Amino acid sequence: MNNFLKNAVLGVQSIKPYEPGKPVEELERELGIVNAVKLASNENPLGPSPDAIKAAQAVIGDVNYYPDGAGHKLSCALAEKHGIDPSCITLGNGSNDILELIGRAFLAPGNSAVYSEYSFAVYPLVVQATGAEARVAKSFPATHSIMPYGHDLNAIYKLISNTTRVVFIANPNNPTGTWFERDELNSFLSRVSEDVLVVLDEAYFEYMPDQLKPDTSLLLKQYKNLVITRTFSKIYGLAGLRIGYSISHSDIADILNRVRQPFNTNMPAQAAALAAISDQGHLDHSASLNASGLQQYAKAFDGLGLTYIPSIANFIAVNVNRDAMPVYDALLREGVIVRPVTSYKMPQFLRITVGNQQQNDRVLTALKKVL
Repeated sequence: MNNFLKNAVLGVQSIKPYEPGKPVEELERELGIVNAVKLASNENPLGPSPDAIKAAQAVIGDVNYYPDGAGHKLSCALAEKHGIDPSCITLGNGSNDILELIGRAFLAPGNSAVYSEYSFAVYPLVVQATGAEARVAKSFPATHSIMPYGHDLNAIYKLISNTTRVVFIANPNNPTGTWFERDELNSFLSRVSEDVLVVLDEAYFEYMPDQLKPDTSLLLKQYKNLVITRTFSKIYGLAGLRIGYSISHSDIADILNRVRQPFNTNMPAQAAALAAISDQGHLDHSASLNASGLQQYAKAFDGLGLTYIPSIANFIAVNVNRDAMPVYDALLREGVIVRPVTSYKMPQFLRITVGNQQQNDRVLTALKKVL
């Protein structure tokens, strides 16, 4: 067994596993707390669309059968939504699965991948697991007048070399909630070689104001090396069913679908997602609630004299002006779960998901108390 462990050291054993937000059940079990509130994992406080719930329930009696491995109905619906051919769709067990598929398909030892500091924690995990070199670009500094802690696309571009196969960028970004303008993205994409795959992670796309949203179908027509990833875990409220997708040139989708597991998306997830994309009212309600929550947090932080990173996602990162871990631990004892982001090298920040007004009030009351 020791020989196997030694062989794994160069790859798997050197990876620090992704740390999800603490479950409510775990906190209540550990501390004997009841009615805890979790605002740590950027979940939709409204839950899924009622139509999605009904659709999942309608197929639950058939789960003794395998799901459609191609996800034909969902793929066709997504293709129609984006104005593309179904051959451009790849379904994933959450968009995280798509990121893993990209790493497996396009990265290997001797290659490099570029992403920004303060980026989603899965990017370095994907790169490290493949044995490729990670090149980390500096983000804008905290003192930046427009986008503190945001992606600096010029810095990312400068790290691209002849070994680079993949660039990961998120818009909006997690854990900062920062974004970049359409013109910035177009300028960046126009400079990147067609030999380099650009992965545009849009897990929080639906929360963006319309004037900031890139034109997805147009970008795909212009840039054949672009992969856009989306998820049903956030605004659609289907995090527990694990379903996401990517849109790309059909040649790229063909490669991803070759390495994709044959039944990587389950039957209830496909059915729920298919119903969810038709419920525009639920999306609009979710986006409106989120915008109000962001304003609620910003006003409260201003009143507490706390700085925060401007966000257009469904969370906000606040600087508590001290080591955030003791604050996080104290909040747990108040029955409030948020997310410390020390692992992102932001030791004074807490990332707080936008909940409904009552949940936000509870977090803010607890935060004021423990500070």
